[in-house]
Amino acid sequence: MAATDYRDLSFWFDSLAGSGRDALMPRPGLTGDQRTDVCIIGGGLTGLWTAYYLKRANPELAITVVEKHIAGFGASGRNGGWCSALFPTSTSGLRRAYGDEAAIAMRRTMIDTVDEVGRVVAAEGIDCDYVKGGTVTFARGDVQLASARAEVEAAKAFGPDEPELVTAGEASEPSSDRRAALGRALRATRAAAASFDPSCARLQPAKLVRGLADVVERMGVVIAEQTEVVEWAPRRVLCEGPSGQVLVHCDTVVIATEGYGAQLPGVKRRILPLYSLMIATEPLPAELWDELGIEHGTTFSDYRHLLVYGQRTADDRFAFGGRGARYHWGSSITPGHDRSAAVFAHLERALVDLFPAAAGAEVTHRWGGPLGVPRDWHASASYNPRTGVAFAGGYVGDGLSTTNLAGRTLADLIGGHDSELTGLPWVNHLSPRWEPEPLRFIGANLGLLGTTAADAEEALTGRPSLAARVLGPLTGH
Repeated sequence: MAATDYRDLSFWFDSLAGSGRDALMPRPGLTGDQRTDVCIIGGGLTGLWTAYYLKRANPELAITVVEKHIAGFGASGRNGGWCSALFPTSTSGLRRAYGDEAAIAMRRTMIDTVDEVGRVVAAEGIDCDYVKGGTVTFARGDVQLASARAEVEAAKAFGPDEPELVTAGEASEPSSDRRAALGRALRATRAAAASFDPSCARLQPAKLVRGLADVVERMGVVIAEQTEVVEWAPRRVLCEGPSGQVLVHCDTVVIATEGYGAQLPGVKRRILPLYSLMIATEPLPAELWDELGIEHGTTFSDYRHLLVYGQRTADDRFAFGGRGARYHWGSSITPGHDRSAAVFAHLERALVDLFPAAAGAEVTHRWGGPLGVPRDWHASASYNPRTGVAFAGGYVGDGLSTTNLAGRTLADLIGGHDSELTGLPWVNHLSPRWEPEPLRFIGANLGLLGTTAADAEEALTGRPSLAARVLGPLTGH
């Protein structure tokens, strides 16, 4: 792929290249057999955060990151820019599986992870538009309001810094600038109420991942791009580099491929690649944003079942995304799957439905890509000291911050350090494998249809969806 083509991956990449900050030129690939202490497969945020924390703990460690394309090519450079405390399995789900103490520890660690990303980008000088403004989730209609009340009530058990619910009536008498903005947002969306979770930061993901790649490279990490992993085994990774096959001998192999692991031997059915797509509008005037009540740093969503998510970018665009793209037979991943006219049209309608004042805004960018879904929708960070193989992933779209936690956790596990992180409930969790085709194709796409039907059912009946109740346990909720 030509270097200029990487601009087409997302608005985030295009804006980087267009500003002259990053030409997106690939780094040199591996051209000969070599020896390293740690070989990391995948140059996204999981791999780069792991390299960063390993190097901080032991600067003498030799680390090689192997990437098929360029750093950030996958979900790390295409996502919605939410650095949030969300974990794929809900805190209530973790509570049922592991008990109160473990669930609360996971939640508190995720909240701290949002701040840890902020600390690192400040310390390392990574200019990625990080602003911690929280998430507003709108409750539109009685069914969504009931969901919001239940979620906020359940969150009270997990301590401070949890979401609060604000109704339109309460927001009409603002007690702070934030409450005043929330009141404007409720009027703009015609929502009955909204929950506000302070534990989220907006950022520009391509700036983060590309900036982090530069940081770890300065620390002495080798990033070999345009180098595809053909197969791996304990303590060896076979690659196809620019000049042919290359064998990397190492003590530790780290699998950090997320959705792309479905194409990697030794992972395959452990991960299902599910597509999420996004749009970005032209920059919008500041007075419109003031009317909408969406401040810089604030991300937003609502309580529908077919997930949507958005942010106000640093240059005053809507960046808005959501699910809705179907799963492709055989866990296929191709550039053609990154774009779906039907899903893009759905996103444009959903944006205007949520913010009617956005009608008429030109959509300048459309993109997408696969995220990684484990069979039980439960992310994991694992390490086997006997084989020297580590793995992290299965973020189901909640990976922008969780990758940081993964990097810190894998660094402790590989380094042999017992810590609060290595005792968290996701450590060494093993998800079951996805079913073979055609069961995988049928089940994944029935799940998509069921989620779509749940929203339609609630709109028609005004009651909580039966379809959503059936799907809940299958998605970690």
